[in-house]
Amino acid sequence: MDLSLYITAFVTLFVVIDPIGLAPIFIALTPGMDGSQRRLIGLRAVVIAALLLMLFGLAGEAILSGIGISISAFRIAGGILLFLTALDMLFERRTERREGQGHAEPEAQDPSVFPLAMPLLAGPGALATMILLVGQQPGWGHVVMVNLVMLVVLAIAMLLFHLATPLARALGRTGVMVVTRLLGMLLAALSVQFVIDGVNGTGLV
Repeated sequence: MDLSLYITAFVTLFVVIDPIGLAPIFIALTPGMDGSQRRLIGLRAVVIAALLLMLFGLAGEAILSGIGISISAFRIAGGILLFLTALDMLFERRTERREGQGHAEPEAQDPSVFPLAMPLLAGPGALATMILLVGQQPGWGHVVMVNLVMLVVLAIAMLLFHLATPLARALGRTGVMVVTRLLGMLLAALSVQFVIDGVNGTGLV
């Protein structure tokens, strides 16, 4: 077993998924929630992301090519969806909806599936990386190792999500609002980068 291959896989997935960068975004997407609510949302997001990444590692290329979708198109779609989330954060539409709805529709306030699991944790870059890593070597042993590496990265993300509540408490409401606006701008830039990468991948530019 080539250990360096899996160290490289860990570093690649860690950079692409960026658990450290997602921790403050997690705070911004879960304003006003207590520790138990945040833990539940974080756990759900990590589990869904793990299943998506495993699925794409095993059969992602076949799934996309089978329905006529390229990785480039997948990146563009993810970028557009992420941009819509960034607009919500910039203009506090998410907070306004939450305050207007109260607790009547908690499922509508749950960011665990979108945008946390997809496209932030299991984004186009991470899904494409899983396809490429699994395809590096034949054999089920290699597939298992790549998936274990991916689960370690997601476990780190979950740990950082657990630390989100004390961090949010330290920032206070005003601090969270400032961070939310700032990260909304960063998310908007990231979403545009997804679209640019997707367009470049099509060969049109």
